[in-house]
Amino acid sequence: MPLAAAEPRPSARLADSRIALEFDDGLKSRVLFRSAATWIPLTDFDASESLHLAGGKTAGPFRYAGHRETRVRDVHGSGRRHQIVGNSEDGIEKTVTLTLYDRYPGFVIQRVIYRNTGKQALGVEGWGNSAHMLKETGRGFWSWNGSSHEDRHDWVLPVKPGFNQANFMGMNGADYGGGTPIVDVWRPDAGIAVGHVELTPKLVSLPLVGTDRGAAVAVDMDDKQTLAPGAQLATFETFLTVHNGDFFRTLETYQKLMTDRGLGSPKRQAGSYESIWCAWGYGREVSVDEVRGAMPKAAELGLKWTVLDDGWQKAIGDWTPIAKKYPAGDADMKALVKTIKDAGMRPRLWIAPLAAAPGSDLLHDHSDMLLRGPWGEPQMVSFWNSLTLCPAYGPTVEWIKQVMTRIIGDWGFDGVKIDGQHLNGVAPCHNPDHRHARPTDSVEGLQNFWKAVYDTVHAINPNAVVEICPCGDSYAYHNFPYMDQAPASDPMTSFQVRLKGKSLKALMGPAAPFAGDHVELSDGGDDFASTVGIGAIVSTKFTWPGEGHGESTNVRLTPEKEAVWRKWIKIYGDKMLPLGRYRGELYDMGFDKPEAHAIEKDGRLYYAFYATEWNGPIELRGLTGRCTVHDYVEGRDLGTVSPTNPRLNVSFRRALLIEAIPTGASA
Repeated sequence: MPLAAAEPRPSARLADSRIALEFDDGLKSRVLFRSAATWIPLTDFDASESLHLAGGKTAGPFRYAGHRETRVRDVHGSGRRHQIVGNSEDGIEKTVTLTLYDRYPGFVIQRVIYRNTGKQALGVEGWGNSAHMLKETGRGFWSWNGSSHEDRHDWVLPVKPGFNQANFMGMNGADYGGGTPIVDVWRPDAGIAVGHVELTPKLVSLPLVGTDRGAAVAVDMDDKQTLAPGAQLATFETFLTVHNGDFFRTLETYQKLMTDRGLGSPKRQAGSYESIWCAWGYGREVSVDEVRGAMPKAAELGLKWTVLDDGWQKAIGDWTPIAKKYPAGDADMKALVKTIKDAGMRPRLWIAPLAAAPGSDLLHDHSDMLLRGPWGEPQMVSFWNSLTLCPAYGPTVEWIKQVMTRIIGDWGFDGVKIDGQHLNGVAPCHNPDHRHARPTDSVEGLQNFWKAVYDTVHAINPNAVVEICPCGDSYAYHNFPYMDQAPASDPMTSFQVRLKGKSLKALMGPAAPFAGDHVELSDGGDDFASTVGIGAIVSTKFTWPGEGHGESTNVRLTPEKEAVWRKWIKIYGDKMLPLGRYRGELYDMGFDKPEAHAIEKDGRLYYAFYATEWNGPIELRGLTGRCTVHDYVEGRDLGTVSPTNPRLNVSFRRALLIEAIPTGASA
């Protein structure tokens, strides 16, 4: 009987308490994950880092030449830096630098430098980092994808053979692009994720490919250049991480690490957690009388914000009141603001910056603001039949500051709802009037545009709320420091409300002010449970006493609906779960059935379970003592649980929302 092949002996190994990377003699590497006391090989030895040369060639093969380890200390704390060096016969030196920080076990930051040691210039097409295939175990894969797409499909998807998503961080449609530069794929026992940790957006791809052997990830960058003799190319700082559970730990660690680097979410505004009524139920044809008529009902139900949505403005780009609705212009707008405040509510105004409609005064007078492609073509904003402005052009920035000063300072609004899929990411700008150093200045400068908006608004009103709604895009992390509230952004299903909520609670912090968006967009148009249960802010666009216009004719608050709305708005106000700590590490959104979420607040754990129909056991994870379980929606006790006996048998349809009350505490 033949002997089994010996395990290959690595030339270099680096590890912390959760991850190990091993490099063989050809600088291929494999990833291992520590589970309990066992190291599990998640991948085989893959050609993980590569330099793509002209003519479809790949540099190499490389031969291992050395490994050096040093201690480091920087904004991330203390850690160890490893440099692994190899050389190729075609005259390229490759140095893979990997840093592991004590504060972030399992998370490796990487940069690769290629130096041309030959005598001939090399044509380079691009590079790739952290190309690995998570091995198949027969139990399948789930994934989290940070890219944006015009069909607005789920960010969380199962991965089967044939799955192939490029996850390009640039424009994947005329006005859909940008995102959070992470792709994560996991099995029931472990997962792997890659991305980049640069402080500005980069036009990388994060391909995820499903095969019979496993699920492959990578960081790929097109970077055409000529590498002269003696010159070097350095990749961006990318990362590789391993984890158990779903994507939550990856996103949470990424958020903490980026916050170390100065790119975190701002201090929370109290008003960011207040419930919302939006006039969008009436559509663009909304009248001032309709707003004034519905607002008292919204206030009576306990809602705190009135949002004046699309339809108040002269044109997209001309952010002045339309004369047929506001004949007195600024005076009418100020009067409406006063009416809202007199009703005990706070006024917020809808606006779609960076877009200008054909025929608008802005486009006529300032066509120089347009973002243009390599042939001079403008970038379309399809939903409003408008054109995109360049966020990295000085006059565009100064113009939006003036607009915000008028809205917040002159008219007296307490917040802005910034809306549109085009605001999440933009294409490279080739407009010669802008004199960009590089076309990608527009891509990397978008976050500075939002900083100008945020700073202007808060300089006038420190308690104002800046909401950014990228209309179905996967939120661009680099914009997070400049918004106070993030909505579910036009969810197409209740599942999207929940997956976006879990994502944003990781990327903005466990008490993120995430709104479930208009409940009318949820399954059945009434799924408050998917908002309240995950710790999201309640929002609605009902019309009252009459119907809306056109497509918005099915959201009238009937007496039957009013009873439901009143009940859930009160539950939201009583529990205020967004202020709690979302415990996203406790449940796996892909593999756990039924789907489950947990929030810790005021010494209690609040659980939410979701399924079309469920009859069987549920497990209450994270308990620290014996608790009574209370269904706070239906007002009934379900039994007792403890850390050693955390299961209950239950039956429910759609959702079950419960709280675990420590024994001895009052209900």
